[in-house]
Amino acid sequence: MSTRRILRLSGADARSFLQGLVTNDVAGLDQGLVYAALLTPQGKYLADFFLTAEGEDVLLDVDAALAEGLVKRLGMYRLRAAVEIEETGLQVKRGTGPAPEGALADPRHPDMGWRLYGAEGGDDGSGWDAIRVARCIPETGVELTPDTYILEAGFEALNGVDFRKGCYVGQEVTARMKHKTELRKGLQVVDIEGAAPAGTEITAGGKPAGTLFTQAGGKAIAYLRYDRARGAELTAGEATLRWDG
Repeated sequence: MSTRRILRLSGADARSFLQGLVTNDVAGLDQGLVYAALLTPQGKYLADFFLTAEGEDVLLDVDAALAEGLVKRLGMYRLRAAVEIEETGLQVKRGTGPAPEGALADPRHPDMGWRLYGAEGGDDGSGWDAIRVARCIPETGVELTPDTYILEAGFEALNGVDFRKGCYVGQEVTARMKHKTELRKGLQVVDIEGAAPAGTEITAGGKPAGTLFTQAGGKAIAYLRYDRARGAELTAGEATLRWDG
């Protein structure tokens, strides 16, 4: 069963509707895939997704577990906008090898390869977790949760947020984090010896210092409190960690 759902937004207001809601600039649809998120008014993560143009319509590629909630949330914002939201039945293929005709580059990082929308899904067997860990690319439902602030999750480096596009839901909090504060917490790649389940608390000197997530090849993605993690001996269950921040 596919882990993604591809929605279609159609109607005269489809692009302007999205432009007022999501973290990235919908104008980028004319150049390729756009990676973006929908936030709460308080600036916290609700869903991340890819957007691509299909003629005048917009396809939205989202994790299947978030699709129903996302449709409901978009419906709340629709009001009198001329936009329809429907399931497409399309699937997504992805890979890191030679891109087939019609494939679109993953905008988060070149190492994440390409995505192709059509009647068939699947991938080319690439080591996705190893790639994500090496590049600190968070995954829906793993590193990206309802407690996430997208700047702490690296969305700026992932081309997932545009600070020049104007207003969107959660924009004020996101802009304030960018321009008026120094991030004190966030996702980082750490060295790891041993293993522990994703979600294990990281401690430094017995004090909470973060949470361990995806692990691959002696590295892991961790959410860290920088003041406690920097230069400290870190542990997560039976695993030991090192962060050179």
